[in-house]
Amino acid sequence: MPNHPLMNTPHPPLHGTAPPSAWVQRWSHLVPAGGTVLDVAGGYGRHARWFSERNHPVALVDIAQAAIDFVVNLNLPQCETHVADIESGPWPFAQRQFAGVVVTNYLWRPRLADVVACVAPGGALIYETFAAGQEAVGKPSRPDFLLQPGELLAVCTGLRVVAYEHGFLDHPPRFVQRVAAVRELAERGENTQPPRHLLKAML
Repeated sequence: MPNHPLMNTPHPPLHGTAPPSAWVQRWSHLVPAGGTVLDVAGGYGRHARWFSERNHPVALVDIAQAAIDFVVNLNLPQCETHVADIESGPWPFAQRQFAGVVVTNYLWRPRLADVVACVAPGGALIYETFAAGQEAVGKPSRPDFLLQPGELLAVCTGLRVVAYEHGFLDHPPRFVQRVAAVRELAERGENTQPPRHLLKAML
């Protein structure tokens, strides 16, 4: 099976200090306070830092040893790191669930079910990556790594979708698809108020 290009391409030196995704920043409040966040293909830790600074323990997995070493040297409190090839090797988080699961700029369809299964009741999935149309403006251009219209919505069956977008961003030019969704708690009684998932403005 081919590896995802973003996991094989060396990270630029400042990748670890890039700002977190605006989508992740906007929807990170959906993750329950103090809950552990799983950062999938987390690279040099931009989202691990974001959540750690907000008092969330973090588990980060990436294929690149250099990225993991960089994250370790950040000395983030309560941050566990895993070097793993999640495309051809075993899923490191079987039987585990997290208050938040974050994925950006990464797609490996055979793992999508595992990613969603890691969202604990009451927890949130925040996912953003390249989408169909990207082949017209740059890489990745292979269909294997581009989400088709509505694909994340289908993946989130069983979760409550709070926000979904599929469109074009111009800084830099790219087509993206992104979702923020929560796994609701057990069924509510008749007199229980519905959850209020705050719709915050884009940063």
